Amino acid sequence: MEDMKLIADHLVFQYDKSRSDARRALDDVSFVLHKGEFVGLIGHTGSGKSTLVQHLNALIRPDSGSIYYEGADIYEKDYDRKALRGKVGLVFQYPEYQLFEETVLSEVIYGPVNMGMDKKDAELAAYDAIRRVGLEEECIDQSPFDLSGGQKRRVAIASVLAMDPEILVLDEPTAGLDPAGRSELLEMIKELKEKEGITIVLVSHSMDDVAEAADRIIVMDKGRIIYDDVPVRVFEHINELEEMGLAAPQMSYLLRDLKKAGFPVNTDIITLKDAREEILKVLS
Repeated sequence: MEDMKLIADHLVFQYDKSRSDARRALDDVSFVLHKGEFVGLIGHTGSGKSTLVQHLNALIRPDSGSIYYEGADIYEKDYDRKALRGKVGLVFQYPEYQLFEETVLSEVIYGPVNMGMDKKDAELAAYDAIRRVGLEEECIDQSPFDLSGGQKRRVAIASVLAMDPEILVLDEPTAGLDPAGRSELLEMIKELKEKEGITIVLVSHSMDDVAEAADRIIVMDKGRIIYDDVPVRVFEHINELEEMGLAAPQMSYLLRDLKKAGFPVNTDIITLKDAREEILKVLS
């Protein structure tokens, strides 16, 4: 299919290869990312999420299986993996701890220059990326260390956007932010998908974040993909998710409680907006 951007094909990876009895971090993982998708990747700590996303731009090589980006095997000997890391951009958890330049602008310029972009073009790309993540103009010449937590997170995302990725992978981007900061950052990420068509992979512990934003959710447990479906169908498996140490969005629990109390509400709803409309409809 023409809209396939990336294929993970039977990935297997184990950290401690000296132990035959060690559990695999990835155990026969296969899936497809399509152009313009917003995919939520969820799982308990140790489920294999972070290991998986580091395979997507060849930071880690699998023990077996492969990744195909636009039809090409990224682990082939002559494949340009440096160029790949510009097209499949990865923003690590707590990326503000990895900032090191003196100003926001120099921080965002660093990536494209390192990829071989001309200094002037890199500067233009950096200004554009800073605008796209919603940072105020006065931040450009500030030290990134003087910014708020949410602003630092935006600088880190801008640093990746300046390399013009087609797939943006974000590992727990809202971790540690207050509710307002979480909401603002999630809206910005959704806009990148909706307005620019960037494929988003959002790794998150927040069921509410993925319920609000994702077109599709992949659930991992013990290195394997357990579910890969639209959010409503994934969150039908509340009991199974809870057994994995996960949960459903808060609205799922609220509507189920209302149903038990005798209110004729639709319990398939998972977002705050839809829950509000459903409750108002029933009450009226």
